[in-house]
Amino acid sequence: MKTTWKDIPPVPTQQEFLDIVLSRTQRKLPTQIRAGFKISRIRAFYTRKVKFTQETFSEKFGAILESFPRLQDIHPFHKDLLNTLYDADHFRIALGQMSTAKHLIETISRDYVRLLKYGQSLFQCKQLKRAALGRMATLIKRLKDPLMYLDQVRQHLGRLPSIDPNTRTLLICGYPNVGKSSFLKSVTRADVDVQPYAFTTKSLFVGHFDYKYLRFQAIDTPGILDHPLEEMNTIEMQSITAIAHLRSAIMYFMDLSEQCGYTVSAQIALFKSIKPLFSNKLVFVVVNKIDVTRPEDLEPELQAELQSILKSGEVEMLQLSCNTQEGVQEVKNAACERLIAERVNQKLKAGTNNSGNIGGRLADV
Repeated sequence: MKTTWKDIPPVPTQQEFLDIVLSRTQRKLPTQIRAGFKISRIRAFYTRKVKFTQETFSEKFGAILESFPRLQDIHPFHKDLLNTLYDADHFRIALGQMSTAKHLIETISRDYVRLLKYGQSLFQCKQLKRAALGRMATLIKRLKDPLMYLDQVRQHLGRLPSIDPNTRTLLICGYPNVGKSSFLKSVTRADVDVQPYAFTTKSLFVGHFDYKYLRFQAIDTPGILDHPLEEMNTIEMQSITAIAHLRSAIMYFMDLSEQCGYTVSAQIALFKSIKPLFSNKLVFVVVNKIDVTRPEDLEPELQAELQSILKSGEVEMLQLSCNTQEGVQEVKNAACERLIAERVNQKLKAGTNNSGNIGGRLADV
């Protein structure tokens, strides 16, 4: 299921909720009852008013519950992202409170409609109607915090870049200032703030580009995959689990010139630390700033260290310079080509039945 938080309509505050419903009730059913009317007509009018108010409240609650996605229906990536930013349990409780309020209002309406059948006078029927609407209003006033919370969730998640967890993805990581944002800016249409100091990128940046008529997304992951695993807090770990759900190729950027402020040894150590998180994904080590320092210019012991992470055969080294644009397109093409081949391979494995024939269709590689 594709979750589009941007499409969720605003959640009204408790006061707006009351104003909308009660003004609609008054507009649709203006009071046209006099003391001389038959008691049956008086009872029918006030019964209709209580029922109409309840139906309007139920309709509004139903719209809120329908507009927010159910946690069990959304992709694990979106679920973990929601859990990181806003505790998923709080979200579930807030929606549960909406559902409970809807049922309670229906119960109040049922009870007072039953009482109105036995109203003996205009005054008595009017007081019963007032009591019913008053109890409904009290219930809504108690929902001040959940309504505000749900609107905050909607606003915040609506502002996040739209990441499709099923599409082809390049995940860019590495220490700050090694050229991640520059690469993203070079290959996509994303407008990223590139500055010569660390911690420029404050949240996930997503850019899109086409390769062989297929749509790719590139994601810059600042503040998450730029320090060792043992130094990460719970929220950062949750962010990583969310990112791990993406079907992506990992591009680990390195700056061998050490202009980024981190030594080559520290960059290799960080790679070794975060590599286990992506055991089932394609991994590339991308050496940036080759116009300043190339791998062969390193000290022999650093060269040996760099080769040690490539020995397993699971990791491929690519080279580029975002400053001179040398190798940028070649790196992008190589990563995309390998990712497409990997996805085709997975589709073939998934779509092959016992007889060895391809059963399912090779849909979106």
